[in-house]
Amino acid sequence: MSRVPSLSSPFLLGFDEIERALDRVVKGADGYPPYNIERCDRTNGQPERLRITLAVAGFTRDQLDVTIEENQLVIRGRQQDDKARQYIHRGIAARHFQRTFVLAEGMQVLGADLKNGLLSIDLARPEPERVVKTIAISEHE
Repeated sequence: MSRVPSLSSPFLLGFDEIERALDRVVKGADGYPPYNIERCDRTNGQPERLRITLAVAGFTRDQLDVTIEENQLVIRGRQQDDKARQYIHRGIAARHFQRTFVLAEGMQVLGADLKNGLLSIDLARPEPERVVKTIAISEHE
């Protein structure tokens, strides 16, 4: 069965890079850690804000990295096994994760906060300016 590209409409020109980025994100998503994305209310004419909240119980601030790489927000967590502990039962494994979100042009990361095992990352989506450009039409006989 062949894959039909999601952005293959003849009216969508030049979106190949977006489709490749979406493919990378989907392939790298294993469901851990779970996350929410919420829209925050606009206040005082501020741009639209979004908040991504990841459940990262057991991770300290030093074990988490939030970076912007090209047009992607990348959140990484790295835990090391504590060799000094002897477990009778181990249901909570030390693990690594990487969660990636593709950011639209102009998205801004405002900051990140770790509280009660939840990592929250605030983003702003400024209103794009509307540009109208007239294209001259040449006439040849």
